[in-house]
Amino acid sequence: MGLSRRSFVKLIGATTAAAGITASLAACGTTTPAETSAPAPTGGTESSAAGTPAAPSNDGAITAGISYELGTNGYDPMTTTSALTLAANWHTMEGLTEIHPATREVYAALGADMPTMIDDKTWEVALRDGAVFTNGDAVTPDDVVFSFQRVLDEANQSLYAAFLPFLDSVAKKDDTTVTFTLKYPFSLVPERLSVVKIVPKAAVEADAKAFDLAPIGTGAYTMTDNGAASQKVIFERNDKYNGPHPALAASMTWQILPDASTRTNAISSDTVQAIDSVPASDLATLSQSKSVAAQQGFGLVFAMFNCGSEPMSNVKNRQAVMYALDYDQICSVGMSDLATPATCFVQKEHPSYKEAATVYTKDTEKAKAMFAETGLTSVRLLASDHDFFSAARPIIKESLEAAGLKVTYEEKKSSDVYATIDGKPDAFDIVVAPGDPSVFGDDADLLLRWWYAGDTWTDSRMHWKGSESYMAVQDLLDKAGEASGVDQVKLWQQVFDLVAENVPLYPIFHRKTPTAFNPDTLQNFKPLAVTGLSFVDVSSSN
Repeated sequence: MGLSRRSFVKLIGATTAAAGITASLAACGTTTPAETSAPAPTGGTESSAAGTPAAPSNDGAITAGISYELGTNGYDPMTTTSALTLAANWHTMEGLTEIHPATREVYAALGADMPTMIDDKTWEVALRDGAVFTNGDAVTPDDVVFSFQRVLDEANQSLYAAFLPFLDSVAKKDDTTVTFTLKYPFSLVPERLSVVKIVPKAAVEADAKAFDLAPIGTGAYTMTDNGAASQKVIFERNDKYNGPHPALAASMTWQILPDASTRTNAISSDTVQAIDSVPASDLATLSQSKSVAAQQGFGLVFAMFNCGSEPMSNVKNRQAVMYALDYDQICSVGMSDLATPATCFVQKEHPSYKEAATVYTKDTEKAKAMFAETGLTSVRLLASDHDFFSAARPIIKESLEAAGLKVTYEEKKSSDVYATIDGKPDAFDIVVAPGDPSVFGDDADLLLRWWYAGDTWTDSRMHWKGSESYMAVQDLLDKAGEASGVDQVKLWQQVFDLVAENVPLYPIFHRKTPTAFNPDTLQNFKPLAVTGLSFVDVSSSN
């Protein structure tokens, strides 16, 4: 029998085992793999129709198609936040600790061992012996101190500073060791140190712009083409690397392919070995010759409101917008069942999840009544043009119109969306766009602080800073930061309730991340639940 696109997507969206899906596909006439690829991480499903993989070679070449374009900034790990550059930095840069992109394991990276707690407010990290930057300079404690200080310096406006409120000071102890002094005991120090990548002080101070375009790190690969002109990001193995996850390929080439059909054609023709953001309409076809996976993660599409100006300064209008949305249509039709309506700030699979006190479901009549009470009749809706939720955007607009609003709609590239609204309190009413701070870490403190603590989002974008609900959230985040265990989780859950009720920015849905890859030529490749592609510990027979 034939396998329809819709039937296949429903299989992919279900929380069944990868083996079960493979069996279902085989029963429907697809090719059963002689050897399946590595198991999918928890929360996702995977199907493979590939043959027996070729023998790995450490001299192979990895090729990939990346859906995200270069952002407005470069690769400097103090400032970059685009999916492409972050994924590149996983391979070229290191923190003292790292979180493996696929397994989510925290491990000692540039640190010789995991951070050592001296007392409840003092931690130490010794550097890996013999570690050097790709320019040949030895890594020193001065480089570590410099890397943290530049992130923490308010003048640099680093978004990562919001992740480090617990840090009081970073200092050189001796020629191999750095001391971290905390403002208060914090239970997540090993995980959180990973957000700061260690950079060479001398090179950055000599030419920060050149470093931004061609960063110098200590990672397993070094970048030889940043893609700005060629639309190809090219890496070579870093032969100076002496850390725990060496490059298992001689080179990598990532083609920047924002067009969905171009990405699909690239992997179908074996021009590339892996692609991210697989269009749902292509999953069934690709499953016949490649491995496909849809991994559940935190990644979401949110509605962000201009809380500083009418009409969205009125919380009832923000709530009414959320009640107006047709979540079932958005997720089942617009996202082809690769998304789940949000019932909390974090996804149901998150260890800190608890259904929020306010859960938004479609209630058009309630939305109409609330709009009638506030007098709202029209809104300006600005959306990013990411292709993975292109079919969901019209449903969002139509939902608002069905609730009686006149919608002035614009769609722009992500960088243009933020250039339009940053620091301009009258530029928009609602922004709809994707986000995934879980690329930096999975704990609720980090995920919450990304949007609800730093000035970039709370002040320059949603204009929520200083409000009563903003102050309440900051107080709870600070209390949770000083807590641990069950008490910490309960405080985070109180924040979930507050942001759900006040909706300065709130998820519409959490998504599965669809990936396709060729297990015949990629060894140990693991699909990610976060945005991007990772080739850490991956080899190629090409």
